[in-house]
Amino acid sequence: MDPTILPAACSTIAVIFLTMIIIKIIARKFAFSARERASRQPPVAGGAFLLGALPTLLSKGLQPILHDLHTELGSVFTISIFGLKKVTFLVGPEVTAHFFQAPHSEICQPDMYKFTVPIFGKGVLLDADFATSNKQIRLARDALKREELKNYIEPMVREVKDYFAKWGQDGIVDLKHELGQVLMLIAARCLLGKEVRENMFSEVSALLHALFENGAQLITLLCPYLPIPSHQRRDEARAKLGKIFHEIVKSHKISGQVEDDVLQKIIDSKCMENGRSMNENEITGILIAMLFAGQHTSSSASSWMGACLLSHEQFLAAAIEEQKKLIGLHGEHIDENILMEMVNLQCCIKEAIRMHSPSALIIRHVKKNFIVQTREGCYYEIPKGQTVVTSVAVGNKLPHIYKDPHIYDPYRFGPGREEDKVGGKFAYTSFGGGRHACPGEYYAFLQIKVIWCFLLRNFEFKMISPFPQEEFDKFLPGPKGKMMVSYKKRLLLAST
Repeated sequence: MDPTILPAACSTIAVIFLTMIIIKIIARKFAFSARERASRQPPVAGGAFLLGALPTLLSKGLQPILHDLHTELGSVFTISIFGLKKVTFLVGPEVTAHFFQAPHSEICQPDMYKFTVPIFGKGVLLDADFATSNKQIRLARDALKREELKNYIEPMVREVKDYFAKWGQDGIVDLKHELGQVLMLIAARCLLGKEVRENMFSEVSALLHALFENGAQLITLLCPYLPIPSHQRRDEARAKLGKIFHEIVKSHKISGQVEDDVLQKIIDSKCMENGRSMNENEITGILIAMLFAGQHTSSSASSWMGACLLSHEQFLAAAIEEQKKLIGLHGEHIDENILMEMVNLQCCIKEAIRMHSPSALIIRHVKKNFIVQTREGCYYEIPKGQTVVTSVAVGNKLPHIYKDPHIYDPYRFGPGREEDKVGGKFAYTSFGGGRHACPGEYYAFLQIKVIWCFLLRNFEFKMISPFPQEEFDKFLPGPKGKMMVSYKKRLLLAST
């Protein structure tokens, strides 16, 4: 045996052993360094700042304040409400991945969202336990799947044609009101069913309007049971709607009649514990929740799209030209495939929603500590028990993602740019994202496309009112005041 083999082997083992020790020391050092950096608390805006920002809050709302804080403090910052409550804001795709994707055991919806309980009712969604709430959400999500919704396109088109057939050859209308009305007609037909649409539309529509208008104030978010007139009107409208929907559900069950609408699918579903169907109270709550989310989002988005498009002749002309080409290919017929070809119109809607998101803030409660890293490489630890918020309005206007973010430019979503996709998974969050993404996004775009392709094909418009301000006093802001436009009927000819 070669006498040099044993010493060489021992030497090799020693080198390997020492290398492993060195690697462990370095790893521990870096791990400690990461934890040390992560232990940093986000920068805090305290009471003095809040007092100084009060005039802006009262005159312009919360979003300008959050924009200024983001500019000054970065993508992670905390607002301390006079030491009584701390709220940490996460802005941008780099720091919101965990916010959107974490399981319920780590991040959940906060008690603050229980302002919806007087609107939806007891035992529904946020007033139900997690397992029951999940079943209810899954049912709503299944009812709004693409394969289900394509069956509603023909009724949507019919409702739109019938409604705007009542307009004269020319005139002046409040476009926001008109869009809200036709969207409610579509909802009545597709979600609530033929009985509501044909026999009690006016009553149900008025009650839903009262419920939503009085139930989405900022004061309601903080104090949902405060004895004020708006809450009294909310509760009265909810009680009356509850009676109407209870009777409709009972009538469906007793008669055995089968309709092609979302209400029927909910009645037929046996998704609850032990395979039972939903009771009348649960069905009523789910329907109102779907209307609350879908009606408001679509009404706000379609109004903003109209205001933006009518204020930008270049993009209006391009949207009209797209409709001309589609008429040349398909005539007046509209179906899902043709709606999918309306790429330009899709971008126009998406850009309006980017600039004027129907949901300005998304709020969560932290159940387990987590760490975020900013674009600049800073680490922050978000502690258990903290309220965390992402501002959709600020996140949708980040200049490192969107070029000239305060300018209406639908082409930013078109081929060759797709700024939202380049920006990352959560660069565009108007419909939320991750585990709690809005299940009605496709339904919203479908409705708005059906309405606006018809309007662009059959009318010329001109804005009379100034460009609308946002309703900053509401948790779910829409365009403020009336949107007066003049219209004139025309028949759009195919592009040659």
